[in-house]
Amino acid sequence: MNIIILGAGRVGESVAESLALEQNDITVIDTDAARLRQLGERFDLRGVVGNGIEPSVLREAGAQDADMVIGCAADDQTNLVACKVAHAVFNVPNTVARLRSPDFVQGSELLGKSGFSVDHVICPEESVTRYIHQLISHPEALQVVTFSQQRACLAVVRASSGEAVGRTIAELSGHFSDIEMRIVALYRLDTEIEARADTRIEPGDEVFVLADVRQIRQVLRAIHHSNKPVQRVMIAGGGRVGLRLARSLIGQCEVKLIERDAARCDYLASQLPSATLVLHGDGADEDLLRGENVGMMDMFLALTSDDEDNIMSAMLAKRLGAGRVLSLINRRAYADMMQGSTIDIAISPAQTVIGELLTHLRRGDVAAVHSLRRGMAEALEGVARGDAKTSKLVGRRIDDITLPRGSVIGAIVRGQGSDSEVLMPHHDTVIRADDHIIIFIPNKRDVRQVEKLFQVSATFFG
Repeated sequence: MNIIILGAGRVGESVAESLALEQNDITVIDTDAARLRQLGERFDLRGVVGNGIEPSVLREAGAQDADMVIGCAADDQTNLVACKVAHAVFNVPNTVARLRSPDFVQGSELLGKSGFSVDHVICPEESVTRYIHQLISHPEALQVVTFSQQRACLAVVRASSGEAVGRTIAELSGHFSDIEMRIVALYRLDTEIEARADTRIEPGDEVFVLADVRQIRQVLRAIHHSNKPVQRVMIAGGGRVGLRLARSLIGQCEVKLIERDAARCDYLASQLPSATLVLHGDGADEDLLRGENVGMMDMFLALTSDDEDNIMSAMLAKRLGAGRVLSLINRRAYADMMQGSTIDIAISPAQTVIGELLTHLRRGDVAAVHSLRRGMAEALEGVARGDAKTSKLVGRRIDDITLPRGSVIGAIVRGQGSDSEVLMPHHDTVIRADDHIIIFIPNKRDVRQVEKLFQVSATFFG
């Protein structure tokens, strides 16, 4: 696809990197020529220097031939105007805007064709908040994503002392006969291990497992020792993400929020109930953390806008006894280095929205996409359409479907609403029309091949 990205900041860079890896034709617009030059040296893309809301700049970027414009600039108004100009002047068929303000809601008339012409809204801060909520609800997991109207769930968990550890994958079905689950991938010391029937789960393995959302807690406890529910949370950083999260945890957890800016502390205190303790200080101040009993916290979250501060405060909190520590890390190299070390979980704000964006780029009938392993792998949910004559899926057994090496059909959701059921497919399971199929893809280079399975063709005869 021919895609124009407005803004070469952290979100724009991550979006450009992810889309360039998929052999899309990427053009990035920014006013910073040096920044564009750096991106051009790292990725296969073109840079255009200028203001992306100006028609002349969009024309230079190739808007007249673009399939999509993605506004990733720092301010909402720039992204809104760029989408409006792209649609009104160049008739770009798909527009996406990064919007921080909660006043702009997906599907509202204000964002429609008669308004700002924004087809899809992405908000990294909201995505990070949802991501963290899943981790608070499932404290054993490293990542939790849901599919098919939250009927199926894929969790990433570090194997420790659960009953599944030390057993082969084949032994699990007999030992946990009341739990339907499918292990789709294993990583040992950051190296992929083929998930065969005779593969044994070892302590420290990173396990990717699919299950019915109603059974995911049992699955996590089987692989990882059961963590106590998260009741006490300390947040370092009262910015947009910190405030959103603190608000969302009202009535669910006891929250302490640390912010170094005194004026911001006053604002936070005015926005949060008195039960939320707002502290003026530095999240990397050992005396402050000790004094506020960080060692008694079930989870410590470093959510400032500074990667180094987040890393240092999270590492310090862990050393002082915090249960689990999570750090917001923008730079991919830092996140790769810190994940699974002293820091239990490293989150990239940009990576949390990549899946939402990729859903709109995928060909065929793709319902959901989730980016995994910091963008290197993907879990894709597609809908099987057509019949045996027009579909590469409908009417075929699982073992008759050709997938890229390592890719796995992990689950099938059959039916609609409360009548739907989550199936763990076997080799002889036959796919029906309208089945929602969840596929784990360990290598993003193989995504296009998987997408083609969900495209209906009038000329396909098997």
